[in-house]
Amino acid sequence: MLSAWPRVVVRLDRVVESVLRWDVETLQAISEHPILSRFSRLFLIATYLGDGYLWGGIALGLILFGQPMDRDYVLIGLGITIVNIAVFRLFKLLFGRARPTFVVCGLRSRLIDSYSFPSGHATTSFGLALVLSAFYSAWPIQISIYLVAIMIALSRVYLREHYPLDVICGGLLGLFTAAYMLPFFKSLIF
Repeated sequence: MLSAWPRVVVRLDRVVESVLRWDVETLQAISEHPILSRFSRLFLIATYLGDGYLWGGIALGLILFGQPMDRDYVLIGLGITIVNIAVFRLFKLLFGRARPTFVVCGLRSRLIDSYSFPSGHATTSFGLALVLSAFYSAWPIQISIYLVAIMIALSRVYLREHYPLDVICGGLLGLFTAAYMLPFFKSLIF
């Protein structure tokens, strides 16, 4: 029985190696794609909006122009975002995955931190997309907010600040954390 363990470890090592190779190849394919290069300014704007400006702007608009219930939704979104930030920061420390080799391409040359996994932009964007879609059920809002979250996540790969698995896992982390925490925060407010 113990003699089988080395083979299992070797197979697992090969699977991990294959997944990481896919991650690097997909990063290169996305960041160097000629059609996507036409939208480089849009990706740059999406990344900056994902720094919190978009979500803060939506929150400010709801606070200033929304109904009293909208202000409660902002508090719930803020609470879930704080939890998401704590969770992705913990994961970044645990995994310690270095960011892709940064190539100065004239778009965005500053890095917020040196760890890549998971993407904080994707985590918070998809977490807030779930919160907004839970409270605003109109399909144009839901489609728009998830498209924005996807654009922010894709921008992180296009700008070579994250690997594809960073944004995929970050998005899933944000969705799961928000789905888990939403009932708790709703019970505090309602």
